[in-house]
Amino acid sequence: MAFADGLLVAIGAVPGAWLRFRLVNHLKPLLPRKHWATAGVNLVACLALGLLLSLGEGCTDLHRLGLLLSVGFLGSFSTFSTFVVELLLALGEAQVGEAVRLAGLSVGGGLLALELGRW
Repeated sequence: MAFADGLLVAIGAVPGAWLRFRLVNHLKPLLPRKHWATAGVNLVACLALGLLLSLGEGCTDLHRLGLLLSVGFLGSFSTFSTFVVELLLALGEAQVGEAVRLAGLSVGGGLLALELGRW
């Protein structure tokens, strides 16, 4: 990866992480558990990624824009590591049903949102 490509990813990552932080903290008081806010943000990111993939099909000129938006912005806007930590916390609190619902929504809903975006 060229330096310019890495710079595009970094430039996209900062606003993506900031927006996720703001949205999750804004939604947290409205939801029974913080992990539902994280799941919601991740679903929005999947939908947006599907849309970007669809818009970029057959267009080779979008490589750098894809790095900025898909890898940088959406990569930091969504967060797999936070999802896994929140899933493990629910399991550690013996909330197996909650953990199963969270995993199902995040994985199954993420796939559906991605396909919806591509459609």
